[in-house]
Amino acid sequence: MTMPIDDRARLRIRLSGLLFVAASLIALALAWNWSPLRTWLDIDLMVASLQRLGQTFGIAAAVSGFALAVSLAVPLTFLTLVTLVALGPWVGFACSMAGAIISAALSYGLGRYLGREVVQHLAGQRVNLLSQRLARHGLLAVVVMRLVPVAPFAVVNMVAGASHIRLRDMLLGTCIGMMPSTLLMAIFMHQIITALKQPNTTSALLLALTAVLVLVGVLGVRHWLRHANVTE
Repeated sequence: MTMPIDDRARLRIRLSGLLFVAASLIALALAWNWSPLRTWLDIDLMVASLQRLGQTFGIAAAVSGFALAVSLAVPLTFLTLVTLVALGPWVGFACSMAGAIISAALSYGLGRYLGREVVQHLAGQRVNLLSQRLARHGLLAVVVMRLVPVAPFAVVNMVAGASHIRLRDMLLGTCIGMMPSTLLMAIFMHQIITALKQPNTTSALLLALTAVLVLVGVLGVRHWLRHANVTE
């Protein structure tokens, strides 16, 4: 059945909006790393700002600030580390997890509003089939995406919202996938800060180990996709 012209025009506007927001978030993610915005991501400055926010307005404000910053493509790992240092390892752990889940829900909702109908009606049968197959493994797919971050956090959330992945799987998968790395950062917080502020051979080895783990994760994702017949 052919869609009315007005409906197709509306969906194309939503598609344009989705692409614009995703491109803007990717540009922001690059800017936080390669432009003068990088000077704002000073650990001591961010820690002091987050502490003031928490002391003045309470922990809920710190969580809200975390969620907003992640939604604006501030690097999740960096922001998690800042939160752990500013609020302490265990309060920081709870705030980081809560802020990330809130941000995931917001970005997912935006992706669902802008992109779900677009995928269903304009993307074609193959893309819809891929989206549906991903949804059948929704929880595992989200966990894998969190363990191996291949795109800015907010962009991944929006793509999930535009797909057939359910919100429940999105939030639970985010919690499960983020918990191991966030917990390790909380436990080894001081060592990580020292390595960042005073780079040495040990920090270089840690960086190399991280790169290896990411590569292994990417290969694992490819193997899982083939095994689950998601790409067929």
